[in-house]
Amino acid sequence: RMLTRTPSVVAQVFLFLSIVLVIAIAVIQVNQQQILSPGLKYGIVLDAGSSRTTVYVYEWPAEKENDTGVVTQTFKCNVKGPGISSYESSPGALAKPFDDCLNKVKERIPAHLHRNTSVYLGATAGMRLLRLQNESAAKEVLASIQNYFRAQPFDFRGAQIITGPEEGVYGWITANYLMGNFLERNLWRTWVHPHRKETMGALDLGGASTQISFIPEDSQEHFNSTLQVKLYGYNYNVYTHSYQCYGRDEAEKRLLALLLQKSNASSSVENPCYPQNYNTSLTMKYFSGSLCTQSLRPANYYPNQLVNFHGTGDPGLCQEMVSLLFNFTACRDREDCPFNGIHQPKAKGNFVAFSGFYYTIKALNLSGQFSLNDFNSSMWFFCSQSWAQLQFMLPKFEEIYARSYCFSANFIYHLLVHGYNFNAETWPQIRFQKEVGNSSIAWSLGYMLSLTNMIPAEGKLIQLPLKPPLFAGLLVFLTATALLCLLFLVYLCVVSHNQKDITRVEHVPTSE
Repeated sequence: RMLTRTPSVVAQVFLFLSIVLVIAIAVIQVNQQQILSPGLKYGIVLDAGSSRTTVYVYEWPAEKENDTGVVTQTFKCNVKGPGISSYESSPGALAKPFDDCLNKVKERIPAHLHRNTSVYLGATAGMRLLRLQNESAAKEVLASIQNYFRAQPFDFRGAQIITGPEEGVYGWITANYLMGNFLERNLWRTWVHPHRKETMGALDLGGASTQISFIPEDSQEHFNSTLQVKLYGYNYNVYTHSYQCYGRDEAEKRLLALLLQKSNASSSVENPCYPQNYNTSLTMKYFSGSLCTQSLRPANYYPNQLVNFHGTGDPGLCQEMVSLLFNFTACRDREDCPFNGIHQPKAKGNFVAFSGFYYTIKALNLSGQFSLNDFNSSMWFFCSQSWAQLQFMLPKFEEIYARSYCFSANFIYHLLVHGYNFNAETWPQIRFQKEVGNSSIAWSLGYMLSLTNMIPAEGKLIQLPLKPPLFAGLLVFLTATALLCLLFLVYLCVVSHNQKDITRVEHVPTSE
């Protein structure tokens, strides 16, 4: 009887343990699975501006947040030489300057991901002007870029000239993304949409155009002048406008052409916006050869003729001359029409001013947010300095920029105050800023964010505690063990029952 009981106990223990282990392994396998990121994806955007080309490298997790990648800038490189529109007469020569930046980019991105890394080139106002002036030359420049990138190991998605409104809205996306107005991490370190967080307006000053973008008070009222943007599952109606020929470089060329037009002499001209005692000789083609200065071109236009400009450093006269670059009468005192007859809703909320705005403000020894009075006094002081004094005032002295900061400051004043209607009360709502963290505030990041809406998210990889063959083998073994134990127990029960029947029969009394 003891021999029968011992196997029964052992079988029950094995059956119980087998069932417990099957349940435990199944629960652990399901609950302890690790969801792994399929890794990082990379994207490259080339910002082909009017004065230079900048290469940006972005990365983001391959799984996305509401269809938009959480993108960060990991590398930035300025291509040597001028902007691509300057190569109109020699498009074949523009490829070589790209080599230095592209070699650095190749080192930043793992080699096995090069083929899967998309490259986009977006050309802005400089190329928009060239296309208007000489469409075939613009096509040749873009074709030269296409040929260069086809020989690179990356997935080149094309070179295109983006529109002014696109440039404006991408800049707005960048600014708000970096300021955390689209996404933020909660206590559990997951990305969520900020609760009741207002977006910021964006002010961008390039070399050939300037952009203003913001969400107006009533976007339905200004429906025709707004663009709808969808990011992280939310829709935004953004007013944006790009003013061609109102970039810093093109505006200054218009000033030089205007000064020449108003001067009695054709070879020597006084410039109240250049510092005192500064002299330079510029060809007529430099400032009158642009499409933006066509209406100011003199009748006796000789592209290679030199014109001497002499700086007088006169802040008052500089301000007066710069105001002539704006057509403030076209709007006939309408509030929703700042200048040049362009409809614009009232500027609302906080703004971030970047690119050319930031560099000019930095030259005036200002930063961040400040009053309009502080700006005016700094501008007046700066514009009163001689060329010799300026060389000690600027932390980084480059002639082509140093001579023009006074003009830039006056241009910014007229654009923001008389153009966009900022005043002493609303001026402090503008923050002049170059970057947030390590990421530049530029249209290129917004471009990349928008493009990630079109890149399909990769599936998440699931890592289990046990490899599938081992998990299946253990389940089969334990299940078989449990079944054998169960069958053995059934067998023991049958044997035990039969033995009881035999014993009962043996004990039945027999009649004599």
